[in-house]
Amino acid sequence: MSIIGFWGYPNPKLIEETKIEYPNAEWIDLDCDFNYPDKNILPESYCKIIKNIINNVIELKPNKILAPIGKDKCDSGWFAAQLLKDMGYNVVESIFEDISTPRKIQICTSNLPLYDKITKITDNIIFEDTNQYTQCKPKFGFWGVPPNDLEILNLFPNETHVYGWTRCVEAKTPADIELEMFVDEDIPTVFYAQAFCAKAQLAKYLADKYNGLYIDIDDYANNSIKAKIEAFLRLR
Repeated sequence: MSIIGFWGYPNPKLIEETKIEYPNAEWIDLDCDFNYPDKNILPESYCKIIKNIINNVIELKPNKILAPIGKDKCDSGWFAAQLLKDMGYNVVESIFEDISTPRKIQICTSNLPLYDKITKITDNIIFEDTNQYTQCKPKFGFWGVPPNDLEILNLFPNETHVYGWTRCVEAKTPADIELEMFVDEDIPTVFYAQAFCAKAQLAKYLADKYNGLYIDIDDYANNSIKAKIEAFLRLR
């Protein structure tokens, strides 16, 4: 079976063209941590998500890689695309920065567990879910990208709304900086960034502006980080 690898949010037109070219392919989100051995290609102190991309490609050897390289991802995604092309992989660069027709937000604001919200949003990048979801009034917020350690999402109650880049993904506008910086001001929010990610700049700034909790995690959350999140949720 053919394997199509992707990261971030590839241009939807490119996704549809690739589905026609590879109708029976298995699609793999290369951002995810599948616990493959580190190939020691990147520096030890580097974004874990980008490390996942490199390690997953070398392990899985996709037939084709859809590689966002613009404001819809990051410079590190652009560098990763160049590195993988130089290594001989079939990399198709993608830029999707159209913010003119955002889709209605409903998963981010639903009563699903936060873990399910995040994973459904990322799954929808390739195979769109047209279900309707019951909405809820937020008690807390989670701002940021899908974390490498998805288990930290289980610390949050169901009444947690999603903000940041993940919200932009549901809206199908991953480069919409105004939406990425939006939060409901009166909702206690955890602002998350992957360690060594440029989005930490936004996360720290917004956490200070809205009296939220800023956290960054390199790989998996330690007990100190979990305790900090739990204390913030309990005290707020």
